[in-house]
Amino acid sequence: MRDVKGRIHSTESFGAVDGPGIRFVVFLQGCRLRCLYCHNPDTWECHGGVEISSLELVQKILSYKNFIEKGGVTLSGGEPLLQPEFCEAVIDGCHENGLHTAIDTAGTVPLEASKGAIEKADLIILDIKDIDEEDCIKLTGFSNAETLKTLDFCEKIGKAVWIRQVLLPGYTLKEDKLRRLREFLKPYKCVEKVELLPYHKMGLYKWEQLGIKSQIEDVEPPSDEEVKKAKEIVFGVID
Repeated sequence: MRDVKGRIHSTESFGAVDGPGIRFVVFLQGCRLRCLYCHNPDTWECHGGVEISSLELVQKILSYKNFIEKGGVTLSGGEPLLQPEFCEAVIDGCHENGLHTAIDTAGTVPLEASKGAIEKADLIILDIKDIDEEDCIKLTGFSNAETLKTLDFCEKIGKAVWIRQVLLPGYTLKEDKLRRLREFLKPYKCVEKVELLPYHKMGLYKWEQLGIKSQIEDVEPPSDEEVKKAKEIVFGVID
C-alpha cells in the first residue's frame, strides 16, 4: 500500500455506533462546515491534530484486528474526504488485511476530489444536514448540493449508504422536513439504512473551551416523544 501523510484528531478503539459491528473509528482533522450542533468543533482547524502516515495508522488499527474483524474501520471527522488520498491509502491497507471500511461524511467535498475514496470504501455513512438548501446553509454554512450529488454518485455505482440526520428542535425536527426527507430518499436503492440522531449537548463544553459562542446553547434536546414521532414519520413504524 502507498504511504500517505494525513492529520487525525483522535481514534476510538471499540466504536459501536459508526457502522456495522464493533469498529475502530478514526476522527480525521479538518472540516469546512460550521454545524450549529457540532460536538467536535476541535476538529475544524485543518492544521490541527496530529500528523500520521497511513502505514502507521493501519498498523495501529491492526493491533485491534481480533476485536474488530467482524466489524471494521470507520473514517470519520471532522470531514475525512478533505484528505481523500490519505483515506484511500488507509482503506487500501485495511482491505489488504480483510477489514470492512466505512467513511462517515457530510459529502460536501466535490466528487472530483472525493470519488476515489468513495469508490474504495465498503460503506458510506452520509450526513444529510438539512433537506432544504437554504436552511442547510443557515445550519452549517454550506449548501447541501454536493451532499446530494454524492448520494447520486453512490446510487450510480451501487455503493451502500447509510443516511444520518440530526434531529435539532426548531431546525430539522419539523414534520414537513421529515416527510420531504422520507419522500426524497424513497427512489434510492443504495440507501440501506436511515438513522435519526437526537441532538445532544455533550459537546457544548468544547465550544466554551474554544471561546466560540454557540447560537443554540438554549435549545434543549428533543424529548423521547418527539423522537418517537419523528421515527414514525420517516419509517412508518416505531422501533
